[in-house]
Amino acid sequence: MNVKNFIPLSQIAENRRRLISGILFTLPWIVGLSLFYFYPIVMSFYYSFTRYSILRAPQYIGGENYVKLVNDPVFWTALYNSAYYVSFAVPVGLIFALSLALGLNQKTRGIYLYRTLFYLPVLVPQVCLTFIWMWMLNTRYGLVNNFLALFGINGPGWFTSKTWSKPSIVLISQWGVGQAVVIFLAGLQDVPNQLYEAADIDGAKAWHKILHVTIPMVTPIIFLEVITGIIGGLQIFTAPYVLTRGTGAPAKSLMFYIMYLFRHAFVYFNMGYASTMAWIFFIAVMVLILLILRSAKWWVHYERI
Repeated sequence: MNVKNFIPLSQIAENRRRLISGILFTLPWIVGLSLFYFYPIVMSFYYSFTRYSILRAPQYIGGENYVKLVNDPVFWTALYNSAYYVSFAVPVGLIFALSLALGLNQKTRGIYLYRTLFYLPVLVPQVCLTFIWMWMLNTRYGLVNNFLALFGINGPGWFTSKTWSKPSIVLISQWGVGQAVVIFLAGLQDVPNQLYEAADIDGAKAWHKILHVTIPMVTPIIFLEVITGIIGGLQIFTAPYVLTRGTGAPAKSLMFYIMYLFRHAFVYFNMGYASTMAWIFFIAVMVLILLILRSAKWWVHYERI
C-alpha cells in the first residue's frame, strides 16, 4: 500500500461530516428551488400542450396552443410593443446612465449629495412612480404640458395617444436610471489614471478621452447593463398595467407581452395558452441573449493595467 495515498479514518469521517452538514444547510434552498422553480417549469411545459383552466383537469391538445398563438394578432402586437420598448429604453438608458456617471465622477464639492439625489428615485415603488407620472403627463392639467404651454407648445396626448403612449413609457423608465449610474460610477473609478495621462500627453481632448479610453474600459459594464436591461425590459409590466388597468389602451399600444400573458393566466384562466406564451418568451429571450454573448468578443474589452 502506498503510504502517500493513505487517508486516515478520522479524515474520512470528518469529510463525511462536512458533506452531511453542507447538504443540511443547503437543503432548504434545494427544496425551495425544486418546489417553486423546477417543478413549475416542468409543469408549464406540459401545460403548454394542454387546455387547462385551473378549475378543470388539463386536457392534452398537442400543438394547438402554439398554432393558435401564431395566428393571434394581439400576440404579435404585444411582441412588437415589447420589442419597441426594449429597442429604445435600453440604449437611451445606457447613454443617460453613462452621461450621469461621467458627471458624478468629477471631484467637486457636495458630489456625494448629488450621487444620493440621483439614486433616490430608484427607491420609489413602481406603482407610486407611475401615478406620479400619470399626473405629470396628464393631457389637461399635467405639469409637463402646462410647462410646454408657456412657450406656446401644444403638448401631446402622452398616454391617451397611440403615437405617444410607448415613448411615454420609455420616458418613465429613465426615472430609475440611478441603479445603472451607481454601477457605471464604480466602473469609471476603476479606469487606470495612467491611461488618461497618456492621452493628455498625446494631446487628446476630453471627448477623445471619453471615446477612446473611458468607453472601451467600461464595455464590460455596458455589456452587463445591456443583458440585464433587455431581460428586464422585455418583462415590463407594472407601469403599463397601472396606466391602463391591464387593457393595453389606447388601441393595444400599451399591451406588452407579459401583460398579455398575465391576462390569459389570471383573467381568462387560460393556463395552457399562458404557458405556451411563457415558453415562446423564454426561447426568444435565450436566443437573443446568446446572440449578444456571441457578439461580445468583438466589442467587450477586459484588459486592465
